[in-house]
Amino acid sequence: MNDPAARQTLENLGHALQRLKEALEVPADNTLAIDGTIQRFEFVIELFWKAFKRLLAAEGTITRTPRESLRAAFEAHWIQNESVWLEMLDDRNLISHLYHEALARKVHARIKKNFPQLQKTYRHLTERFGTSEGEE
Repeated sequence: MNDPAARQTLENLGHALQRLKEALEVPADNTLAIDGTIQRFEFVIELFWKAFKRLLAAEGTITRTPRESLRAAFEAHWIQNESVWLEMLDDRNLISHLYHEALARKVHARIKKNFPQLQKTYRHLTERFGTSEGEE
């Protein structure tokens, strides 16, 4: 990949995914573990949509918003389940603006359930765009 900014975005995403994985390994029996996981999830979703935006632009597709970027990534077959990704984006937006412990626990459970999808998409992007830095 010739775009250093895109490469750096993918590397940052890999590191953020690794940190989210670490957070998910902490037992969710206290709110601090849940809060930390949610914060790391917010970073991952932010980096994913920005990576999609940057990589799509490199291929000639311009997107402006996270939702547009996710939809275009789905159309490009970079993600397999658009509704899961849109749900993750909605979770990120909701939890960023409102905190309620019961909601946080529900979002945490969905993060744990959807984490393999995040990993799979990251692997696909790094294979497609030629970088293997970061998350294993």
